[in-house]
Amino acid sequence: MKLKAAALGLVAALALTACGGDSSTTPGAEGSSAAGEKPIKIGVATIVSHPALDAVADGFKEAMKEAGYEEGKNLTLDLQNAQGDQSTLTNIANTFASSDNEAFLAIATPTAQSISNVVTDKPVVFAAVTDPVAAELVSSWEAPDANVTGVSDLNPMKEQLELIQEALPEVKTVGIIYTSSEVNSQVQFDEAAKAGSELGIEVEAATVTNSSEVQQAAESLDVDAYLIPTDNTVVSAAEAVVQVAEQKQKPVFASDESTVERGAAAGLSVNYTQQGKDAAAIILKMLDGTPASEIPVETQKQFDLFVNAGAAEAQGLTLPEAIVSRATKQF
Repeated sequence: MKLKAAALGLVAALALTACGGDSSTTPGAEGSSAAGEKPIKIGVATIVSHPALDAVADGFKEAMKEAGYEEGKNLTLDLQNAQGDQSTLTNIANTFASSDNEAFLAIATPTAQSISNVVTDKPVVFAAVTDPVAAELVSSWEAPDANVTGVSDLNPMKEQLELIQEALPEVKTVGIIYTSSEVNSQVQFDEAAKAGSELGIEVEAATVTNSSEVQQAAESLDVDAYLIPTDNTVVSAAEAVVQVAEQKQKPVFASDESTVERGAAAGLSVNYTQQGKDAAAIILKMLDGTPASEIPVETQKQFDLFVNAGAAEAQGLTLPEAIVSRATKQF
């Protein structure tokens, strides 16, 4: 679908935020409106609901509205949630493939894999995907293939471990719980293990297949600290890790803001609201005719530091003032 001329300026303005994700806001389309344009219908799906992924959807809606596309007026969003079930996700993808949606927003790696496998003739834009090449969504970060591109939430695992070292200088072992079926989580564990070998930290793993196994996995790890990656299953059950950590008096660090708010001691995180905003800019560009091959996968270059001093104390750790003082946000 080609957007009419009145929308082109909006696309350009919105696209300014899609260059590395460093900005915290998306420029609006002041003085412009998409009113009167042909309505857009977009399918939006997520593997599960948790605050980080919900923030992607919220950011997407906000940016579309700023660009002149508002639900109930000239934008229809076909919102679907697999509730963590792969068979449900497959059904959603198949339904999308035969729908009249003009483009699709796939939130998280399993969602993007399922939708891109069956939708080959319409724009598929992903967000909150760690490594789209490893997930076989694209063959290149710089020049994606076919109809798929998007925004990565690749997390700085070495910097996360350095943060743990700063907070807990005597740390020797860090435990990571991740879902065995999520390639994005395997990538994060591998990166953490590599970084750990450079920093003198042994990174241990406990894998799960669903959220009900998270607490047992946490209990199985005999480590100095826990690190929760951007794993959808584990993040959705983060409170179970926090509970075990408090019992063991071992701190929890996390890779997203919401998990720190829910009880992790500290962590570095991408801005998931901005992920959604950047994804909106990409969808508008693709609907205007720009092929995926001309839209490189975007990553955020700067990461926010979140701290929860109260949670840290409950886990037996007093966060150094040097960490607390430079936090983007404290809970």
